[in-house]
Amino acid sequence: MPKKYIFISGGVISGIGKGITSASIALILKSAGFRVSPIKFEGYLNIDAGTINPIEHGDPFLCEDGTESDMDIGTYEKFLDQEMGKENFVTMGQIYQKIIEKERRFEYNGEDVEAVHITEEIINRIHHVAEKNDAEIVIIELGGTAGEYWNVFYYEAARLLAFRHPGDVIHIHVSYVPTPHHLGEPKTKPTQLSVRTLNSLGIQPDIVVARTDRRLDDRRKERLATFCNVHPADIISNPDVETPYEIPLILHDQGIEKRILAKLGLPDRKPDLSAWEKFIASVKAPKEKTIEIAIIGKYFGTGDYQLRDSYAALFDAIDHACWKANVGLKTVWVDAERVEKEGTGIIGQPDGIIVPIGWGERGAEGMIAAATYAREKKIPYLGLCYGMQLAAVAFARSVLGYSDANTTENNPKTKHPVIHLIESQKELMERRAYGGTMRLGGWVAAVRTGTRAWKLYNAANAFIDKEKNLTSERHRHRYEFNNEYADEFEKNGFIISARSPVENLCEIIELREDLHPFYLGTQGHPEYKSRPLAPNPIFIGFIDACKSQR
Repeated sequence: MPKKYIFISGGVISGIGKGITSASIALILKSAGFRVSPIKFEGYLNIDAGTINPIEHGDPFLCEDGTESDMDIGTYEKFLDQEMGKENFVTMGQIYQKIIEKERRFEYNGEDVEAVHITEEIINRIHHVAEKNDAEIVIIELGGTAGEYWNVFYYEAARLLAFRHPGDVIHIHVSYVPTPHHLGEPKTKPTQLSVRTLNSLGIQPDIVVARTDRRLDDRRKERLATFCNVHPADIISNPDVETPYEIPLILHDQGIEKRILAKLGLPDRKPDLSAWEKFIASVKAPKEKTIEIAIIGKYFGTGDYQLRDSYAALFDAIDHACWKANVGLKTVWVDAERVEKEGTGIIGQPDGIIVPIGWGERGAEGMIAAATYAREKKIPYLGLCYGMQLAAVAFARSVLGYSDANTTENNPKTKHPVIHLIESQKELMERRAYGGTMRLGGWVAAVRTGTRAWKLYNAANAFIDKEKNLTSERHRHRYEFNNEYADEFEKNGFIISARSPVENLCEIIELREDLHPFYLGTQGHPEYKSRPLAPNPIFIGFIDACKSQR
């Protein structure tokens, strides 16, 4: 079978839902028995998303191979339950870098290197992901919005690939159909103009997916059909829903896969979405109780607004575990700098406290105070990466009596560096080699038998080697727990419950169960490996503890 390609672009506004739409279509086609591989193209010149402020572009998603990618790669993993990697994520910076490297090596044989080489490199990446994953269908999500000058090469590559492979390429355009409150009816003009922009690039969409507050009526579909040159049956509603995980069922209900398969000349196969339907039913089922979790973070604020996407993987992982535990969820977002200025009283009395990923000094003292507050008030606590490190700092200060204890990231001159740089990272920091130089991707840890961490992984049957108690979580950090303080921590009830078997680095710390109902910090990022049908064991344990607290 010749390989098939589905391009998915966005119109009118950014954040329209291309990633959810792409993942939903991929899930439907995979459930119909096709081998599917998605790929996301971003327009920025960064080599990856690792050096981008999460407030600017959301939480970088960390892949098993260490790729620091866009959030949509995480969406693909969660919907498809398959790992993504560097071949699934491409930036314009990667494209330019590759072309310049090839030019320097004289691989263009003296040609003048022009814009056409950019589109060829983009097409090469598409073919590569198809071959590497033995995909029958490649889902190609184009970052940004149609009409932006920086992504025009991606649209040119889409046009060119369709020209070279007639019958094997279709284009789906996800566009916004707003319903202004003062009018009370959906307005199709923004989508009409967005499709006109596509037409000017030599692309006629085969299917239009309309992002709306509710399903489009026939009149609006007729208007879009008339002005966008798309058959009414090829206009699919993608309405606002309680959870994005509903979208595959909504698209399937409208027969989107039948339209896609017919246009690609593929056999009409019925997808088996029974497991997904059962999952959505559990999500919507009445909950036993509602728990409140306070997240003490430093990346919530963007102007006068608060941004969920800065911690997207974390919020997803909490949802997954809450659905499994059959509890409702209320999250309280607390700016760590406010905790510094106003005190821990603003945290209140939640059922659980999470201190997530972070970098640098800003807000760190508020996070340390929150970790101490959770320990003293016996509130279930989960520290993720920076939250684990600062929990160690908090313990060293308030229990061990080292008032100046700190991480050398924030105070290089501290007399008690309970968190420090290991030797392999010092040279990189001196050279300001920040991008892609941390401890990245999946790292194995040996979990101590009988600890809380061991019980959680064992109960979930999540050990990759049960005889050796080995597990693996993804990492994205540079600083480590200082082993010189390990004995003192252990003597005072703070257990190192997991270590990397080769490097002997601390991976998980926890308070003894007789000292606290649930107090655990992990250097890894269990949020990146959580799936809707398979929540991460660490989050299952934390949510169960919060449920008991309530």
